[in-house]
Amino acid sequence: MPKQKTHKGSKKRFRVTATGKVKHRQAGTSHLAGRMSQKRKRQLRGTKVLNEGQADAIKIALGKYSY
Repeated sequence: MPKQKTHKGSKKRFRVTATGKVKHRQAGTSHLAGRMSQKRKRQLRGTKVLNEGQADAIKIALGKYSY
């Protein structure tokens, strides 16, 4: 039986915590930040947690690797 391969794009973008939650970086932070308000830029800092429906698909794509 063939092995499940890790999805390399997901491996670079997501990380699974010890409790099984999936963390990710906020979208929209890489460029064009000059037109955003300071409040918006501040709120986009750091990492967020995915909802459970999307997290299940990411865990399957990651296989056994969390990062």
